[in-house]
Amino acid sequence: MADGKFRSPGLRPKPVTKPATKPAAKAEPDAARQVAFRTGISAESRAAALLIAKGFRILARRWKSPVGELDIVARRKSLLVFVEVKARNNLDEAAESVTPRQRQRIIAAAEAWLATYPDTTFTDVRFDAMLVVPGKMPRHIAGAFEA
Repeated sequence: MADGKFRSPGLRPKPVTKPATKPAAKAEPDAARQVAFRTGISAESRAAALLIAKGFRILARRWKSPVGELDIVARRKSLLVFVEVKARNNLDEAAESVTPRQRQRIIAAAEAWLATYPDTTFTDVRFDAMLVVPGKMPRHIAGAFEA
């Protein structure tokens, strides 16, 4: 250029920007809760595998409603089964861990399931429990409680 100033088209001054602000950090989940969550997922997977081996078809896992959660919903022919999975260190603890309050929530969630997915081919409905302990096959308790 004639005036001695050379300007390259690719070298333009960068616009001034504000420093990036970090979003508010969410609280990290407690390590014990993370372990319990993974243990629960693993136990539900083992329970589902046993149900499949027994000829059930899994319709839903970890189904949530405003009134409660169903761990596993399965069917075999005309039988619909709502399964509560409990993972504990021994079978006695697992068997005792389904409290009356939990039973009521499971029943309410089952009613919500039936209202959401009406199906007249189910002639029998049952509430089962699956007890899962480390190092052993899951124990399936058919008809663990009544509605």
